[in-house]
Amino acid sequence: MLWTIKVDVNRMQLELKIKQIMNGDKCVKISPMVIILSFLSIMYGNIVRLRHALYSWGFVKTKQLPCTVVSIGNITVGGTGKTPMTIYVARLLEQLGYNVAVISRGYKGKAENSGGVISEGDTFLMDVDDTGDEPIMMAVQLKNIPVLVGKRRFEMGMLAIQKFDSNIILLDDAFQHLKLKRDIDIVLLDSERPLGNTYMLPRGVLRERVSGLMRGDAFIMTRYDQKTDSSLNYQTVFSDFIIKEKISDGPVFKSFHTPYCFKVDKNSLFPIEKITQTSLSNDFTFLKHRKVLVFSGIAGNHHFRRTVDDTSCIISEFMGFPDHYRYSNTDLENIVSKAKTLKVEYIITTEKDYMRIYQSLPWPVDLIVVGVKISFEDDIAFQIFIKNKLEAIKKKKNAVA
Repeated sequence: MLWTIKVDVNRMQLELKIKQIMNGDKCVKISPMVIILSFLSIMYGNIVRLRHALYSWGFVKTKQLPCTVVSIGNITVGGTGKTPMTIYVARLLEQLGYNVAVISRGYKGKAENSGGVISEGDTFLMDVDDTGDEPIMMAVQLKNIPVLVGKRRFEMGMLAIQKFDSNIILLDDAFQHLKLKRDIDIVLLDSERPLGNTYMLPRGVLRERVSGLMRGDAFIMTRYDQKTDSSLNYQTVFSDFIIKEKISDGPVFKSFHTPYCFKVDKNSLFPIEKITQTSLSNDFTFLKHRKVLVFSGIAGNHHFRRTVDDTSCIISEFMGFPDHYRYSNTDLENIVSKAKTLKVEYIITTEKDYMRIYQSLPWPVDLIVVGVKISFEDDIAFQIFIKNKLEAIKKKKNAVA
């Protein structure tokens, strides 16, 4: 038992150290760990470059769906806002009159390999264990738009076309999915650290070489409202310089994360099916000067804490967990116990986390669930870009036909 605990502690310490290096500055003190990660980064980079070359040379074929395909993705690991952006673009495409279907890989869900339909509008055919947290969250938000899950995006695309007569497929997190041809690649970049420390995995957070940005059709700087003068350090300036050299002629848009919330009463469960636009609120004034316990298991835990801090509440404790964390009963009991000990007035978590725990034990106080929606500095400009791009694609396909 003691040996198991010691191994777990050592593993957690190693993971923490690796994450610190990955998310640290470009210029860090040389250590054996840095050298090992740098070597692995070079190996990973060569594998990625070979993969791209095989597709480019035609040794590995790219499949094409008989409809327009739009991709939302990024060039780094971690949270850049792909899920709320996918929701935003899906609604925009629907408003433009298209029959859109959303396809997500379903990372860590049981249906990742088998694939399937999550929702047919208001009807849910899978739960979070099947889909993973992000796809089910999109299905909850997109009541009238079918959402599918599965890593074989071509097969899921064909299913959407056959079952829902979809004429546009919107891919979530697919910038590196070279198996399927895309008509529009939208690339998200975190405005604070768009390229991280500019190293590839696992020395940094880049999924591929920066030159991959050349494939992008449009670029969106996310969380632009959180970019302050203090973030304009060497790392950011260097990243901005590289981006300007690599993004070709693609337009660059600035977006913001606008938070909203809904309340889960301590005396009752709040099924995700009941989450509607009318149940969401932009009013956080009730949290001012209130004692709260906050927990989250997302890629940007620090971003979430900043959002909660902005409500002027008193954070008695913040509990951060890894991205896509599956909470055990023990984890939740620990959260409840701390909330009681600290005598907080509210417990606060993210909408993404709530997708994983909404069927869990009752809370000692009301649970405040916080989500974010996308706002653009210039919504009209982005909408015009999408509309014009789709019209150009339609004309081109008609000319070929």
